[in-house]
Amino acid sequence: METNQSVSRVMWFFAIVYAVEGVCQAKSGVIWQPLSYFLKQTQGWDPVKISVSLAVLDLPWIIKPLYGAVSDFVPLFGYRRRFYLLAANAAAVLAFALVASLSSTRSLIPALTITAFAMAISSTLCGALLVETGQRHDASARFVNQQWLWYNIAQMGAVLLAGYLIETLSPLGALHTAAWIAAVAPAAIIASIWLIQEHRARLDLPALRERLAALLTAFRTRNLWLVAGFLFLYYFSPGFGTPLYFQMSDRLKFSQGFIGVLASVSAGGWILGGLLYRWKLRGIGKPALLRLSIAGGVVATLLYLLLVGPATAVVIWLISGIAAMIATIATLSLAADSCPEGAEGFAFAGLMSIINLTSPLSDMLGSVLYQHVFNQHLTPLILVSAAATALVFFLIPLMVFRTRPTGASRA
Repeated sequence: METNQSVSRVMWFFAIVYAVEGVCQAKSGVIWQPLSYFLKQTQGWDPVKISVSLAVLDLPWIIKPLYGAVSDFVPLFGYRRRFYLLAANAAAVLAFALVASLSSTRSLIPALTITAFAMAISSTLCGALLVETGQRHDASARFVNQQWLWYNIAQMGAVLLAGYLIETLSPLGALHTAAWIAAVAPAAIIASIWLIQEHRARLDLPALRERLAALLTAFRTRNLWLVAGFLFLYYFSPGFGTPLYFQMSDRLKFSQGFIGVLASVSAGGWILGGLLYRWKLRGIGKPALLRLSIAGGVVATLLYLLLVGPATAVVIWLISGIAAMIATIATLSLAADSCPEGAEGFAFAGLMSIINLTSPLSDMLGSVLYQHVFNQHLTPLILVSAAATALVFFLIPLMVFRTRPTGASRA
């Protein structure tokens, strides 16, 4: 009974944290479309300049192992996660409020970078909690599903709201209003911190030696390196997010409100993917889930070749969202199960940083190919991206997968 209550509290905490993250992430939350629209309409930036200039917002997510290592090694007021979470989310509130008062890109982007640091630190600490609790109760995939289910529920509302703000306000007014909305959300994490049941930790020499030994174990674990390479290659394919935004705006003549609706449809697909996993896919093994996720990713990418109007767009975004959710559950649960005990924050954050590193790289690569190689044609970029995803099939047999613990071993 106590175990079930502990898991239930963590599930609720993850729901709150990732709902906040769905609203507040600078490159996907309520502020992202107003920001892109502001830069395109009032500053005249092209896809390459937007991708390159906003890549700095990915830096805090790339160096996540630093936050994980600090929380693993240096408890704050006797706790490894709790008070760091409070500090990070308080900083997010202040940084988003600052964004709501700025209009110059020279000061706006640094302020947004602070919000990215705050959200990345919060996400890292929640990742450490996921690994610790998930390995203890054999619930990593269940926790990943919970996190991203609520992340996308929040995303659905956030992107619909973002599209509405763009349609009804000036570009700068939409950006500032979105920033104020994002400033309020982290208060929910501060209010729910009591849901975490965390043992007190001390900064003493034996504990430090134990953590250092765990950290060294992480670097010596062959399978962890294989998983790291797999994640990099899995997510590193030429992206077409920014080129697609320009394609929809300039060639297909989609309104900004409809683009927001499509982002919400995608979030709905993620939610359906989470429910599909919960109802139908929980029992299949991790290798099979990975193969299914790769196949789904290839198919979903190729579907963009059929994008000709609003009706096809809705279908494509929905299917892509389902495929993306299954891929996220498959890869993140693989990462969580591969982390050595004692260095959970550092190891999981390191694996997540690899995924976060590929995001700006793939988007910049895709934007450069679209602009300078494919002469602003999306079709060849889509084909290259699908082929790169398909090649990851051949890496699955190289990895070792954690087996489900028996009742005795769990105890």
